Amino acid sequence: MQLPPDAHAKSTRQPERVLAFHLPNLEAAAAAPAADSALAWAQVMRSVQQAVVGAVPFSTGWGGARARGPSRYYGDEPQAAAAVLKSLTSADVGAYNREATVAIASGSFAAKQAALAKPGDPWVSTPAAHVNIVNAVDTQKFLGALAITRIANDRLAEVLAGLGVRTFAQFAALPEDAVLQRFGPAAAAAHHRARGLGEPGGVEVVDRALPRDLTVQVDFEPPLDGADQLAFAVASHAEAFVQSVASCGLVCTELLVELRDDTGSRHAHTWSHPANFTAADVTNRVRWQASSLPQDTERGGAGIAAIKLSPARTAPAAQHEPGLWNTAPDERVHHQFTRVQSLLGRERIGTPVLLGGRLSADRQALLPWADAAASLAGHTRPHAGPWPGALTGATPTHVFTEPFAVSLFGPTGRQVMIDSDDLLNETPTELLIPRSPTRKVHAWSAPWPLRETWWQAEPPAARFRLQVALEGGDAWLLCFTHHSGWAAEGRYA
Repeated sequence: MQLPPDAHAKSTRQPERVLAFHLPNLEAAAAAPAADSALAWAQVMRSVQQAVVGAVPFSTGWGGARARGPSRYYGDEPQAAAAVLKSLTSADVGAYNREATVAIASGSFAAKQAALAKPGDPWVSTPAAHVNIVNAVDTQKFLGALAITRIANDRLAEVLAGLGVRTFAQFAALPEDAVLQRFGPAAAAAHHRARGLGEPGGVEVVDRALPRDLTVQVDFEPPLDGADQLAFAVASHAEAFVQSVASCGLVCTELLVELRDDTGSRHAHTWSHPANFTAADVTNRVRWQASSLPQDTERGGAGIAAIKLSPARTAPAAQHEPGLWNTAPDERVHHQFTRVQSLLGRERIGTPVLLGGRLSADRQALLPWADAAASLAGHTRPHAGPWPGALTGATPTHVFTEPFAVSLFGPTGRQVMIDSDDLLNETPTELLIPRSPTRKVHAWSAPWPLRETWWQAEPPAARFRLQVALEGGDAWLLCFTHHSGWAAEGRYA
């Protein structure tokens, strides 16, 4: 049976109505080391929960609840929002609750965006001051007008803006399968929200507090020495751990593994998973962590005396149920990669990531497959700047580990140089690449100076980058120094 073109739109279930509240002053204070902000937030939540029993915190300064119950209790959505606003402003937390806003929309993401709306924004009704409501039929229009910078993932927003996708409407117009294949599951989830469909799993508001202690601890007597022996011993406990989390309607997406040896030393590591941990995944992480422990012959001791498994982060199991068009191929890929890791070691399969840096070769790194995103955040060269002299915009698709010499000629047949004003001394016309015929230069950028460690007594020579587009359609990133001349740093396919 062939579905009509709009079958997906007709059969898509609208997300539930969500009430979200925002305290910008408290959110800003949470980023600074203010000891009283946590206490103020707890007091605000107690006040809100007296008005709405099901209210939960999203993050400091952000919270929400399902709107259906409060709307029935107070009469309608505007009155429910007004009641929550009153509970916010009545909390005795000083200036933290000033400029508080309450919003109601379809889905938690749309409700948060509505809370950030300004008076007069299209598709937003304002029945009272600091109360914003977006009708269900207007959700897609409201979201479509938002700038792509409002998306949760800053890197994704940067890439989309570079591709000319400036609004949610333009992002939502992209094919869903193309977004998944090109940008991954996180971008596909953002695409789902941008289309006004809410959270991919359909769960908009979840109490993040765990219903009970889900930690599993195992003691070994005598202590176990050897990663494989430890993994074998913990396998059944890993199964019990996963089932315990599942019994609460949750899955574990970040796992804290703590190993304690018989000398009392503690070795802890947090692991993340692109989907959620199975018992085999937990066992593999224990094996990898045990095999990475330093081997000190003078340390003494007989091995690992205890292990503790704790869910560092959980998610509703409903969000990880396969849909009609599921991600089984992705799961099979992850299964095979993890199996290879268990045989060869976790460092043998890596995921390429883009780091911060000035030279293209310095920005590449491989993280072990499915390692925690925190590993990148804690890297010594984070993606965020400032990186003076770094190129902006698109990065080369091919980066050469060792730049190789090339020749850039002007109309006179002489080598193009950089003058004392950091400018080209003549117009580039031809590029000679080793073992290739001379290519005509179609367009070029201005030289991009890079001066590193200029404060040293003898700083290294300045380098200049230049982007050149050739007649055949390809483009090259060149690097110039007065000592070595031109070299190819990368190529744009």
